[in-house]
Amino acid sequence: MKTIYNIHRFFLGALLCLVAYACNDSNVSDLRLDGDVWLTSLELDGVYQGTIDRATQTVTVAIPEVYDTEAMKVTAVAASEGAETSVKAGDVLNLSYPQVIHVTNGDVFLDFTVTVKHDEAKILAFKLNDAYAGVIDQTKRTITVRVPGTTDVTNLVPAITVSEGAVVSPASGQAIDFTNPVDFTVSYNTASSVYQVTVIPTDAPSAVYVGLAASLDLLNAEEKEAATWMLNNVPNSQYVSFEDIQAGRVNMDECKLIWWHLHIDGGIDTMDKFDNAAPQAVNALVKMKELYNNGMNFLLTRYATYYAAKLGATKDGNNPNNCWGQSEESGEITGGPWSFFIQGHETHPLYQNLVMNGSETNAVYTCDAGYRITNSTAQWHIGSDWGGYATNEDWRQATGGVDLGYGGDGAIVAWEYLPEGTRGGIVCIGSGCYDWYAYGVDASGDKYHGNVATMTENAINYLTANK
Repeated sequence: MKTIYNIHRFFLGALLCLVAYACNDSNVSDLRLDGDVWLTSLELDGVYQGTIDRATQTVTVAIPEVYDTEAMKVTAVAASEGAETSVKAGDVLNLSYPQVIHVTNGDVFLDFTVTVKHDEAKILAFKLNDAYAGVIDQTKRTITVRVPGTTDVTNLVPAITVSEGAVVSPASGQAIDFTNPVDFTVSYNTASSVYQVTVIPTDAPSAVYVGLAASLDLLNAEEKEAATWMLNNVPNSQYVSFEDIQAGRVNMDECKLIWWHLHIDGGIDTMDKFDNAAPQAVNALVKMKELYNNGMNFLLTRYATYYAAKLGATKDGNNPNNCWGQSEESGEITGGPWSFFIQGHETHPLYQNLVMNGSETNAVYTCDAGYRITNSTAQWHIGSDWGGYATNEDWRQATGGVDLGYGGDGAIVAWEYLPEGTRGGIVCIGSGCYDWYAYGVDASGDKYHGNVATMTENAINYLTANK
């Protein structure tokens, strides 16, 4: 007995027609529903065979690590007996993005999505002695592992996770001397990569990225992208958890700055929701306030901007009053470049050395068209319509903040609390444009996205200068 896979929406109407009127004297429908519609084989460029998954109706074609996919020729394609395919032998497909093959047999059809998969040789995770996780820079092919100063670096055992099918040398489980950097070679078919691993013994970081998770590897994708950038670009920086700081497990004597970038899918818009989402940060407040009151500087981005009120930096004790956000996997694809305005603050250290849009100097652009963004925003609405802060000056007087950046409607999206007495300084960035991770999008060629890292580096240098 044949299986019916997909029937057009008009099938129900056709059945009603069949019952009411009878299509011919023998009451037999003219619809053809007894044919199979499987794609059975696909070959590209005379060499590369597709792997067909019937359950997901997908076809994956493995190709070399470096290969032009914009004009791949279909050299063979086959389907179930009696079925026809929308793609024929001899057709040329641009497989730099997925293509669909439509298989029909009478009035039954199935769609198969075809994608290519380049050979890949990557180290995806690296840990020493099951305790010290490495920070991987996939662009530079470097891995940095920070260990306590008392660790014997001459006898460390790596645990390495590589991309599917790949092999690595030296292998996992082999004790290695990391007194000097060690090269690890990963290979799979046509792909090969060399990662240089450097072990740094240190007990007192100069700057830390703090998070809710026990380790960097457990952060969500947005936060992990930000933290990884810091550990690869800010000298003597470390990842620590709020619980590490609360329990005194980290030597903060030399630390000048704490950065927290908090992402929550769907956003938050009240302090109660913040408390529920970040209990570790709330529990660590006694220690965090002590650090802040004794000169620690903070960079607080996205929903971490709520923490300024927790630390006691805001005069009125309020958090941003206009907040929202989307989820990573369903974030919108930008139709053009996104930016926020900086009029009156163009010379602030936060905005130096950025890639500008032509001669436009009063706006910071952070992504171009085609970027997937959650538009996660924690900003201050200014206007008498909401009460609270009728003007920017009212906001300054009430909060003690200094506005540095604005949304299109005049909302304050970047601001700071200046050092006072023994207190450190705080820079807050709550613009929806400030985004580190684009789900399913390669942002490496994005004209403006590097401004996110540059602005972050500027903020860190500004806060720690002469401190």
